[in-house]
Parts: sequence; C-alpha cells; structure tokens
Amino acid sequence: MKNIVYMDHNATAPIYPAVVDAMTHALSHVGNPSSVHRSGREARKLMEEAREQVARLVNVPSDWVIFTSGGTEADALALNGVDVDRVLVSSVEHAAVMQARDDLEVLEVDKNGVVSLEALEKALKGDDRATLVSIVGANNETGVIQPLKEIVEICHAHGALIHSDAVQLAGKCDFDMQSLGLDLISLSAHKLGGPQGVGALVKRAGLTLTPLNKGGGQERSMRGGTENLSGIVGFGAAVEEKRDFSAIKALRDELEVQIKALGAVVFGETVERIPNTSYFAIEGMASERQVMALDLAGVMVSAGSACSSGKVKASHVLKAMGVKDELAGSAIRVSLGWNSTKEDIDFFVQAYTKIVERVQARKTSHSNAA
Repeated sequence: MKNIVYMDHNATAPIYPAVVDAMTHALSHVGNPSSVHRSGREARKLMEEAREQVARLVNVPSDWVIFTSGGTEADALALNGVDVDRVLVSSVEHAAVMQARDDLEVLEVDKNGVVSLEALEKALKGDDRATLVSIVGANNETGVIQPLKEIVEICHAHGALIHSDAVQLAGKCDFDMQSLGLDLISLSAHKLGGPQGVGALVKRAGLTLTPLNKGGGQERSMRGGTENLSGIVGFGAAVEEKRDFSAIKALRDELEVQIKALGAVVFGETVERIPNTSYFAIEGMASERQVMALDLAGVMVSAGSACSSGKVKASHVLKAMGVKDELAGSAIRVSLGWNSTKEDIDFFVQAYTKIVERVQARKTSHSNAA
C-alpha cells in the first residue's frame, strides 16, 4: 500500500517523466527564441514544435496558439483583450474568469450546474451591443461538462463571440475547437501532467485581440516577454502522453458506488462529466476537517478549487446549483489522473469510511447524552 495517495489532479497533475526529460533538454539549450543566430533558431524550432503539439490537442492550426503563463492569464487575455461592450459568464465559472473583470453579467445554471440555454438566449436576444460570452468547458469542482455546441450556436446566431475555459476539459475528453465553433479557449499545462506556469490562449483566425503585455513583440505581438521555453516544451510533451480515461472513469465510478453506500451525495452525477472527477458530500462533515483528516491518513484531496489562497471557502458553484449550505459545507472533491490506481481507490475508501464512522459515532453519543 502506498504511504501517500494523491487524488487532486484537477488542482495540479503529477508531471510525466517524459515531460521532465523534455524540459531538461530544453533547459540545457542556450538560446532566446527571438534571436536570429543559430542557437536562437534552434530554440525557436523547439518552441514551434511544442506549439504544433498543443494545437493538435484541440485540432487547430498552430498559429492560433498564444502561449501564456497559465490558464488564468489566458482567461484574462480573452475577457479583456477582445473589444466588446459586455461580457456574459455563467455562475459556475472558475475564479480566473469571475475575477477577470468588474462588469460581468452572470447567467444562471440548473441544479446540476449546467448553464441555462434559455437564460443565454434571453440575455442576447434584442441586444445589439458587441458581446463576449465565456462558459467553462468542464467545471473544476463538479466536473460537469457544458453543452458547448448548443451554446456556440446561440451565441453566433446573435452575433456574440464565445470563449471557453477548457482547462479541465481538453485532454480529458475528445475536444475539437473548430468543430465546436469556439472563438477562443484557454488551456493549462499543469492540469495535463505538464509543468506549472505555462498555458495558452487559442484564438481563431481573423479575431482581433489587444494584448495585456505590450512589450517585445513576442507571440505575434499578442503577449510581450521572453517565452518560457522549457515550460512550453514541457507543455507540448505533456499533450503527447496517452491517457486511458476509460480506465480512470471506471475507477471514479467504483469510488462513487462505495461512497454512496456510506450516504454520500454526488453532485452532477446525472449529467455528463469529465471522467476523472467526483464532488460529493455527507451532511454534517465539515469540508476542511475532512481534508485535514484525509491528509493525516495520507490521502490528498481538496474541498473544491485550489485557487483560494490555501483556505477552504464556501463553494460558489454549489451555491449557484442551489445546494443548501449544510450540505455544501461538507463537500470534498476527488480528482484522478494518469497515475491513479485501484489501490488508491481502496486506500481512500478505507480512510473515508473511518471518518464517516467517527462522525456518526459522535452524533450517536450526543443524541444519547441529550
């Protein structure tokens, strides 16, 4: 049995050994990709090979890919770089989108966290203002996948642009940006077994974008600053790794059978989800205490998003879904990945069962005392 079981891949996935090798090679190379001499040209070649690899992940031409420092910067560039009069987002977006602007208009979702197509249609109908809609591809907490095809059709029918934060979706499911008709998407390397600190905004041809970083002319003047060559090479290497998500889904489903037998409620289980994610709760078990207790048992999980300065806060996603506070305050997320095993599932279930039994024993004791 492992001493440590890591089940927080949606926060950051363990890096692939092949990615470490690729980055080590890139780090040993001297050369700025913008330099015209031989070393610079060789660095540029490494970077453009990685750009092609990332482009293939989402089936786009390589010149659509703009490398950034991560998904958060990509979201900020999308929401602030396009010249529009208003921006619509769903109520279950990642903080990277929710905090990108102060003037966002928020669309409601249903009890599963799926954006209301009726609300989107109503918000766009009869409004001639230039509009960008940003809808997350798959929620980082629940794993729920949004109906992007239908959303794109509604947006384009009303002349609106559509961006999707695809950080959790791309690489975990079949994803084709061009077939879906999306105008912009955001990606991140470290969710896929690549390095932290590198991502991409993918922008379709013909769409004008104003850069946030205006110095140096890098990334076709879309993002000034010397490129993170080793990180970009690692990003490319990560997307080349083959993942068996049917096996990962089987592990996730097995976990859910066992935790539901203990009384857990699984959020979003009746709609399409990415195959590695389970967000669930048993009322009366505080999220933060569960995360700490599991940590002491050697299991790494989260209470939702990892972008809250290390603190467990009430989930705005569950609130938007109409989940009552008592249940939402007991939610934890398990997210699996390329190195997850059945042994990990068994280890987690054993540790989680002990926590549930301790809580139930305390409730029984208090009830008898009363």
